[in-house]
Amino acid sequence: MTMPDHTPDHTHDPNARSWVGEANEHPDFPVQNLPLGVFAPAGSEDWRGGVAIGDRLVCLRGAAPLLQGRAADAARLADAGSLNALFAQGNEMADALREGLFALLTEAANAGEAERVLFPADECRMAVPFQVGDYTDFYTGIEHAKNVGALFRPDNPLLPNYKYVPIGYHGRASSIRASGAELIRPHGQIRSAEGKPPHVKPSERLDYEMEMAIWTSGSNPLGQPISIGEAGRHIAGLSILNDWSARDLQAWEYQPLGPFLAKNFLSTVSPWLVTSTALAPFRTAQPARPQGDPKPLDYLWDDADQQAGAYSVEMEVLIETAAMRKAGIAPHRLSKGPMTAMYWTAAQLVTHHTVNGCNLQPGDLLGTGTLSGPDAASFGSLLELSNGGKNPLSLTGGETRTFLEDGDEIIMRAHARADGARSIGFGECRGRVRG
Repeated sequence: MTMPDHTPDHTHDPNARSWVGEANEHPDFPVQNLPLGVFAPAGSEDWRGGVAIGDRLVCLRGAAPLLQGRAADAARLADAGSLNALFAQGNEMADALREGLFALLTEAANAGEAERVLFPADECRMAVPFQVGDYTDFYTGIEHAKNVGALFRPDNPLLPNYKYVPIGYHGRASSIRASGAELIRPHGQIRSAEGKPPHVKPSERLDYEMEMAIWTSGSNPLGQPISIGEAGRHIAGLSILNDWSARDLQAWEYQPLGPFLAKNFLSTVSPWLVTSTALAPFRTAQPARPQGDPKPLDYLWDDADQQAGAYSVEMEVLIETAAMRKAGIAPHRLSKGPMTAMYWTAAQLVTHHTVNGCNLQPGDLLGTGTLSGPDAASFGSLLELSNGGKNPLSLTGGETRTFLEDGDEIIMRAHARADGARSIGFGECRGRVRG
């Protein structure tokens, strides 16, 4: 097996310091992170690659002349409206860029020239980091699967294929947007009373789903699967994903073929790609399956992947209502939980996706599915938190919610943490509902 090397190197040194002073105490973007994204300066439509460092962005177009060799070549590849070209052949060019930028941003002698290619992050607009050709949303959160299944099938919440097959569906790539995009409340067919025809109306059971986005790198020819031992080399990195869902549309349409209009009106991603190399110190063992659960089939099993195929990433979701904003009340945390809630590893998702010969492309998006934990404090959707709308949640300020109302804003955050490593973050994934 040839799983990629997850051994941290000098770019992960927790004692490393940048001459960009605010980066050293930044909760998300210290020099040990260096996430990649696509931005446009204020008042411009000129989109180009950038890297977050503290509260500023490194313009890769401007940085290319300050770098050498493959790092300079990589910066020029990233001088585009997407990161697809940078990851076309895998992760090697992005890794070279990381090494070059780490040196540029830690060696004080570079500060004079490099300062000129930094932009204030709050004055820039961010885009989805890749031109997404295909989007597949998986269902790897087993606690979420059990919770949702229990709402509809109390006696049989988890179907027997779940523990053998990484379940997923193909979503809509054209409606993926970066953090901050407004969510326009979707309309659709909704079930009426028994014996009456459905009717079309705005969704009244609008929900979020707390997920992570797995971005792919490289490609495989049509008809040639990616083995579990090679799958890690096809993971560019991670972002946060909010898979917005209209539960009332979903309840009417999902049989017999699954999600459709209940899911494809908007999917929101955080704009920063935290690369697989940046996440090396945060790889951890895949949680052992409960006793009695079947071992994955041979094509999905790799010892190295089981030992280091999961991520020590903690996610949280908060809500800010219109009334809270008006009153100056801080957002209310709805839940918090670990990415290790995944029943399948990221590599297993890549391998299963291609076992039939499906060809992945650079910048394909794989959603993990909602990552709920075992208790309400870690549930990843309002459907679970409100028990299908039966139990309203109490929010700071005295409001209650079962599902989202107009003016509500959902804020998702995630941080990677591990002993002996400098913690890094993913930025925010935000979206506000408009009627």
